[in-house]
Amino acid sequence: MDHVPGSGVRADTGGRAGAGPLRGHLAAGGETSGLRLRFGRGADGIERLAASMAGDAFSPHRHDTYAIGMTLTGVQTFHYRGEQRHCLPGEWHVLHPDELHDGAAGTDEGFGYRILYVDPCLVQEALGGAPLPFVADPVIARHDVDPALIAWLAYMDEPLGDFERIEVTLAVARLLSRHGAVRPGQRGALAVDALARVRDLIADDPTVRHPVAEFERISGLDRWTVARQFRAAFGTSPTRFRTMRQLDRVRLMLRAGVPPCDAAVVAGFADQSHMTRMFGRAYGFTPACWSAALRASPWDGSRPLQAAGDGQHGAGDVRGAFRHEP
Repeated sequence: MDHVPGSGVRADTGGRAGAGPLRGHLAAGGETSGLRLRFGRGADGIERLAASMAGDAFSPHRHDTYAIGMTLTGVQTFHYRGEQRHCLPGEWHVLHPDELHDGAAGTDEGFGYRILYVDPCLVQEALGGAPLPFVADPVIARHDVDPALIAWLAYMDEPLGDFERIEVTLAVARLLSRHGAVRPGQRGALAVDALARVRDLIADDPTVRHPVAEFERISGLDRWTVARQFRAAFGTSPTRFRTMRQLDRVRLMLRAGVPPCDAAVVAGFADQSHMTRMFGRAYGFTPACWSAALRASPWDGSRPLQAAGDGQHGAGDVRGAFRHEP
């Protein structure tokens, strides 16, 4: 997968997810042996990821994408909008762009999940230019989720062509519209075409810091309208959107074996320290932990599915699709 859409994390002074012993190396910024990550096949604006964790915790972070995942094994617990949440096997969680959250296992056995990261721009296009819906209750029962979404995660190693990319986006948009609502103050028409010009300018070369006057010039909007409507349309601010596109480049380079110090400079950060701080705020752990978790992934695809749960909470609707991912 050559394209890496934005996904993110944030810093917070609040509590970490899970019990005290679960607050491990990730929150402290060190290496970890308890985290495993594996990317599936993606498309422009869509990532699919399988992950498992035991004995560690994601530090508070925020994505600039929608994060829509299904717990497969164990109990996943996380703080979100001031409350501690729990997600059982077969249940789904839906996190809005730019919302602070953490994550940990609710028991000593750890947990595993698969997740879609979807660019809000795709959702916005699927909704015909309407403001992004916000799902206030992030945990959704299995029977309230389109089986098509389960399949898109179950078969995450199959390629996503142009039409499949549209189908995934429409399924996500339907889920969000069914369970969410437009936030107060975000109703009304958006200048989508003008905002897209600002977004494209940033994405074309995120190493460049553009002055606000340039956003005004290419959009025909004043700076206040750009700031308000950009977030309503794309889920984050222009500044954070730029940082996340820089981090996209860092992740691609790290996966290719580029040293972090070089990746930081090429992506336009002041230095490696600056990049590492931004990386932690976006993903909940350091670049070293992220790279180690990818290298440590044990999945060989050879073991049959054990359905998550007992049928009441389980993911057995797509029999045989998910592999055990310890």
